[in-house]
Amino acid sequence: MPVENKSVVKGATPVVPAGLKNIAQNLHERFMARDEVVDILHSLKTIHSDKIKTEKAIERFTYLVDEYQEQPHLVDPHLEEIVHTIISTARQKDCVEGHMYLLFTCLHLLTKMRGYKVIVRYLPHEVADVEPVLELLQKQDPDNVYTWQNRYCLLLWLSMVAMIPFDLVRLDNTLGDGDSKLPVMDRILNIGKLYLCVTDKSSDAGAYMMARFLTRPDVKKRCLPDVIDWAITALKSGAGEETFTLFTSSAVIGGILKMLALLYKTGSRDDLIPFAGRILQLVMQEPVIHMSTNIIIRKLGVKLIQRIGLVYLKAKVASWRYNRGSRSLAANLAGIASSAAPAAETVEEDEDYDVPEEIEEVIEHLLTSLKDKDTIVRWSAAKGIGRITGRLPRELADDIIQSLLELFTMQETDVAWHGGCLALAELGRRGLLLPQRLPEVIPVISRSLTYDEKKGFNSVGAHVRDAACYVCWSFARAYEPADIREYALQIASSLLTVAVFDREVNVRRAASAAFQENVGRQGTFPHGIDIVTTCDYFAVGIRSNAFLELSAFVGGFPEYTRPLVDHLIDHKIKHWARDIRVLASRALHNLTPLNTEYLKSSVLPKLVSMATGFDLNARHGAIHSLGKVCLSLTNAGVQVDQEILDKIAEIEPVLRSGELLLGLGGEYMRQALCSMIADLSKANLFKQPKVLDHWQALLNECLYHRHVGVQEAAIASFSNFFQLKVIDGVVSDTIKDEVINDYLLSVATADTERTRIACCLALGALPKEFLRGKLKQVLPALIKCTKCSAADGEWAEARRDALKSMERICVAVGVQEDGDPNECVCRGNIEEIYESYLLALQDYTIDNRGDAGAWVREAAIFAIQTLTVQLVGKAPQLLNKDTVERVFQSIVQQACEKIDRTREVAGTAFAALLYNQPELPYVPCRQSLEEIFPQDEVKLMNFAAPGSTFPRFARLLDLDDYRFNVLLGFTVSVGGLTESLVKHSNSALLNHVQSGDTDQRLSNMSSAIVDIFKKHSKVDRVTIPLMKMTSQLLASGVYEDVASNPDLQFPLELLAQIKEEIAKCGDPQKLMTASELLCGLLMFYGAIRNKCLFQLSILLCHRFPIVRKVTANSLYESLITNDDIVEDNSEEIMSLLSDNHWDKPVADLRPIRNQLCQLFGISAPAMKKTDR
Repeated sequence: MPVENKSVVKGATPVVPAGLKNIAQNLHERFMARDEVVDILHSLKTIHSDKIKTEKAIERFTYLVDEYQEQPHLVDPHLEEIVHTIISTARQKDCVEGHMYLLFTCLHLLTKMRGYKVIVRYLPHEVADVEPVLELLQKQDPDNVYTWQNRYCLLLWLSMVAMIPFDLVRLDNTLGDGDSKLPVMDRILNIGKLYLCVTDKSSDAGAYMMARFLTRPDVKKRCLPDVIDWAITALKSGAGEETFTLFTSSAVIGGILKMLALLYKTGSRDDLIPFAGRILQLVMQEPVIHMSTNIIIRKLGVKLIQRIGLVYLKAKVASWRYNRGSRSLAANLAGIASSAAPAAETVEEDEDYDVPEEIEEVIEHLLTSLKDKDTIVRWSAAKGIGRITGRLPRELADDIIQSLLELFTMQETDVAWHGGCLALAELGRRGLLLPQRLPEVIPVISRSLTYDEKKGFNSVGAHVRDAACYVCWSFARAYEPADIREYALQIASSLLTVAVFDREVNVRRAASAAFQENVGRQGTFPHGIDIVTTCDYFAVGIRSNAFLELSAFVGGFPEYTRPLVDHLIDHKIKHWARDIRVLASRALHNLTPLNTEYLKSSVLPKLVSMATGFDLNARHGAIHSLGKVCLSLTNAGVQVDQEILDKIAEIEPVLRSGELLLGLGGEYMRQALCSMIADLSKANLFKQPKVLDHWQALLNECLYHRHVGVQEAAIASFSNFFQLKVIDGVVSDTIKDEVINDYLLSVATADTERTRIACCLALGALPKEFLRGKLKQVLPALIKCTKCSAADGEWAEARRDALKSMERICVAVGVQEDGDPNECVCRGNIEEIYESYLLALQDYTIDNRGDAGAWVREAAIFAIQTLTVQLVGKAPQLLNKDTVERVFQSIVQQACEKIDRTREVAGTAFAALLYNQPELPYVPCRQSLEEIFPQDEVKLMNFAAPGSTFPRFARLLDLDDYRFNVLLGFTVSVGGLTESLVKHSNSALLNHVQSGDTDQRLSNMSSAIVDIFKKHSKVDRVTIPLMKMTSQLLASGVYEDVASNPDLQFPLELLAQIKEEIAKCGDPQKLMTASELLCGLLMFYGAIRNKCLFQLSILLCHRFPIVRKVTANSLYESLITNDDIVEDNSEEIMSLLSDNHWDKPVADLRPIRNQLCQLFGISAPAMKKTDR
């Protein structure tokens, strides 16, 4: 376990990932659920026939048990009572089958949590239990897939009662009758054989029961040879006796191998040796076992082979074994020396016994199994090698170690390296790897810690590195500090490079744990405590933090600086993953100041050589790193040799002449070169016009490249590179005109969106010296790009990036109240800038990606916030009341709309502007806003969460300045599709209307609804959700008190807008929404009803069947809800609406529709006559 992180960095708080913050809260101090568990067990007797109650009870029991899956020992004090409750209830004669199934299900859950080896100790084992358990097992159906828990638990129980200390022959005359007159021993063996060959979990319990049963003196004397013969025959045939032909071959082989492996683990050596040779040859030679495609069978075969090997050898501890003595961590940390045994070479060895020839075959098979393709097989083989080596003479054990070391060659595969590491770890922690072998083992482990073989577009090796960390962890427990002291720095350096630079998070954490174990138990790692408290389990979990922050911290200790740098150069700079190469270059930048001389004299020449080599990955990483290292050296005040600079200047021409800038690899090279140019430009190392011209040409090529990553890399380098053109704060007009005019022309004539994006961002990335004197050309060009036109209506990303560039340009050139519009932001251009931003807030472009206009609106909000804060601080006189009002109204509207991300951006900007210092003038209703949005609450508010956003913004409906915009934002949310969004927005709107002065709020909102309808007529984005929202308001009952007012104008105005909206409409969705709203308007009294019924009668014979059906259903529901709509003929009307199929041809429906009109008392719609 990682040590507690108490002193990461002085004055700093360690950052713990969110998913691990509550890990300590999930730990328990004791078993708290004892009473509830017992109550559930007692309740099963009364509820077992009720499926719902039993399902709830078992789910609760499962939850309670799973809570202690990581701390099962806490249940031990209560385990005997719980198991006794289960078994005593199952023993009762009135325990029916369903009740017993539930009891054994609970018992199985306990075995899953605590392990069957612990649970069986609490099972009763009395003579009286033998017959009941046997009878219950004989009644079970092995093919029933639903009751396997019964069979599993009964077999575990039988494994205990079968060990009663009496000869089983005595029970034959006193127990059983009828079909149970077979000897008890035979009955148990038959049951065991049967359940060895099943495919469910009870096979494990059957193997355990059989292995224990066969160790009884009376059973092994009478039955052991026959059972072994049966097992061998079954393994050879793959199915066994005819009674087992229903089961699969894998199940038969797996069950028998499990039984034999357990038997050779628990049985007597003298009893089992006579059968060992036959079984060993069978397992090693039978292809169905050692070449099986079933992982479990191969693993069990390896396990059985090692157990047979152990039987061949005497059960003794090798006298030559390294014995560290006391391994107390507390004593080690307290500085108390442990009592180690004498050195291995001074121990008198006892090797006067012969090693059977079969051991050589066993060891050879285990060594071969270390190369198996599956981890669990290799792991079993490694443990077998460790166990067998512990019983061998020293010379033979040394031969095994030598064979293991031969696995670590480049001719072997990754699985061989992994198996070798596991075996070395087992030998080490068992004291079988003597200190004399460490000079050969340590280099092998160091290579394993960096093992990474590329395969295709990925690599293999993470499991090898993880196993190598396990080896280092085992060494910490195996050796005295004095024996491993000379290798401490090498091991520590290797582990730290893995802990901070490995690509895989599990390997970084494994290395951190191994380092921590060595620090705690060895105490010889330099600066161990300081590093452990910083590079802990949580800190290394985030890759970027490990590469950039932790590596710099570790590199601050001189012992580790060069190993970290060398690891980056030798492995990570040419890593197969691009993001790792980039992170490695950034890590080199951070490590450079810690040893500038080494980086300058040794690393830079290597990087220059790699930058033009044959390996694409190495070239990419080296070019990235060259710029970072040179920049870091310059910042540290170290001058880079001119010879190196000359070679760096030749990199781009060499790559171009070798055609290495073309194709997929060329994209990588271009990105790396752009990054290098940016860093070298920032370091100001090159002034030669020829070099700069080459770089500028390359950047322009990359700017217009088809690959997005290349364009972004070029744009990122523009600011630093063009700063080289600035001399004494001035840029020549020639250079300025050439650069600006080229990009402006490309912006105006761009034929693709990517080209426009690149040129817009390039203009925004230029230094302020380039922009001053050109604003009258640059700003209008960018403003034009922010507008949505017919030609580029779908170029939402281009409009977004044009706004971003405008924002950067405004920040770069600054603000002056009476300045020159060609030089800065001033009175002459501020209105134009704001107008373009506010216009962008109306961009609702929809494409196949969805609401692409949201990117534009969010960029506009950021730009407005930046510009407004800039003006308030430097030139508040440029702000006017109308602009500020429009800004707040627009931002508030966006804060009420449907996209969570957009609401968060708008809400954050709203709060920032409201509480900006110095205070923003002309904010409408500032006092009310501050009351609704208190500053201390706004800081903690999540504007993306609809539950916290909508209730507050709904209160703005009381403010005349915001009502229209707030309701417009609510419209698309309440009338949206997302369930949670509709729920929270609708609830907030209704709660606001129904509280306070309802009549006044209702009147204001009704007027606003009509105004929105008028302003956005024929705009489906607004009108369809607006009709949905209005329908929900009508259905909620907020208009019930005013529905009887004949002078109410709202329904008439709304009806007029609906008629206009659906005139000549061919959108079924809009027509169905309109029909629902028209039905809602029937609640109002007066002339509005007949007018709505007339419009509905038109829709009843619409050309779209779906519209006709929805209209008929909606009208039917409205007539049920408002029974006063039709006083007479209501039943006939309802019958006509419900009994007819409204998807029939219109010609058949028209008479029915006309009959309905007559019953409603309105005139039927007449067909329009058209001249042909």
